[in-house]
Amino acid sequence: MQAKAIAKYIRISPRKARQVIDLIRGKDVREAFAILRFTPHKATKPIAKVLKSAVANAEHNYEMNSDQLYVKEAYVDVGPSLKRVMPRAMGRADLIRRRTSHVTVVVSEKKEG
Repeated sequence: MQAKAIAKYIRISPRKARQVIDLIRGKDVREAFAILRFTPHKATKPIAKVLKSAVANAEHNYEMNSDQLYVKEAYVDVGPSLKRVMPRAMGRADLIRRRTSHVTVVVSEKKEG
């Protein structure tokens, strides 16, 4: 049994979010929250919210024990880019891409034995 949570259109580039999500993949939920709390990165706050939501889904929908949960899967997909134009010298313009991410976290109970 597993529970998952997805956050879409997070305003951080997928490459930067993956740096943080790689830290918590496969870890115990308590350990993952501790890692996210003490990692100085912009992506930790939205990823912590998704992890908290996945744990709440596991407890409420599937009646799992939160003490035995671990992060089974955690990945970041590319969302749509917001395109902006920045003026440059001599009448030119550059395209600025503001990237977005879709964050998915799946939690599951540890098998005993």
